[in-house]
Amino acid sequence: MAMLTVKDLKVNYGVIPALKGISFEVGEGEVIALIGANGAGKTTTLHAITGLVPVASGKIEFMGNDITKTPAHTIVGMGMAHVPEGRRVFPEMTVYQNLMLGAYTRKDPSEKERTLEEVYTHFPRLRERAKQIAGTLSGGEQQMLAMGRALMSKPSILLMDEPSMGLSPIFVAEIFSIIEKVAAEGKTVLLVEQNAKKALSIATRAYVLETGDITMEGPAKDLLNNDSIRKAYLGE
Repeated sequence: MAMLTVKDLKVNYGVIPALKGISFEVGEGEVIALIGANGAGKTTTLHAITGLVPVASGKIEFMGNDITKTPAHTIVGMGMAHVPEGRRVFPEMTVYQNLMLGAYTRKDPSEKERTLEEVYTHFPRLRERAKQIAGTLSGGEQQMLAMGRALMSKPSILLMDEPSMGLSPIFVAEIFSIIEKVAAEGKTVLLVEQNAKKALSIATRAYVLETGDITMEGPAKDLLNNDSIRKAYLGE
């Protein structure tokens, strides 16, 4: 059974259809890439899955449960964490305070501390800057903080929206290396990313989204070598 199943999902913004009935699955332990141009519906897909936008029709199942109309805060408690586009850290709070907010659904203080150590292992820079105000971090450091905050909820699946956006090549390489490490530890990842080459290089499988429709799917390595994908998304 798939960890996450999306069936004939439709989302409208007013009279404009943003998603026109997409279906896909994410298996446990997979890294699934969702690629496509700006405006294709990638962010809307993540927002619909995590309860941030209403679904017009269709069904979303997570761990065998129908979560189509489940509120966002409840979905987090079920084991799904969302790293939003643009980081969205709390700029006036410290790094440590941001991280602990990610664990607000968890009750056991000792478990929180253990997870915090795990996050600091992945992101040593966050340990160094634990008392620093989040708004003073660089873009790459804020992305690390957003990822670390999501991991603090101890999710079964991590949904990531454009983690490389606006980052220097060095930070992009570092972020993708961390995603690979997190996946290697058994975390399931659904990755929305405009840097198609990077996304396909670490993904298990991938789906191509064009103006609200899934137009292609398959093993990531096959799509990476597909001529039409290379021309459209890899600039080759």
